[in-house]
Amino acid sequence: MKRFHVHVGVGDLEAAVRFYSTLFGADPSRREADYAKWMLDDPRVNFAISSRGGDAGLRHLGIQADDQAELDELAVRAGAAADAVLVEKDAACCYARSNKAWVEDPAGIRWETFFTFGDATTYGQSAAETVAPTTTERPARCCG
Repeated sequence: MKRFHVHVGVGDLEAAVRFYSTLFGADPSRREADYAKWMLDDPRVNFAISSRGGDAGLRHLGIQADDQAELDELAVRAGAAADAVLVEKDAACCYARSNKAWVEDPAGIRWETFFTFGDATTYGQSAAETVAPTTTERPARCCG
């Protein structure tokens, strides 16, 4: 079963962790100095916040797959919905290792489809702000 993903940039991580922990009735499942993530089952969402530069607000939306086959299906659908798709293999991002496919919706909102298969000890590197003009595979980067 897929899980909806939301990543929000925040100016004050501690205040945001207190707010979202109270709102969700749960502590983060992953907590770092610049990042927190809640893997909630009700609602089924992977909700992440980070204080890694940039403006506060929505960073991207996404759908997290439970396995590689489910990601492959999502990536095909994402590619059919958008003019371009950026594929990343073995990305070290958000303290996790994942395979990903990125697209932008008509309003320019970035959508990430991904399958996470391990942990990483660092946040990762920032990804480009735009998706490639054609379907392409690129070295792993981060959602930033």
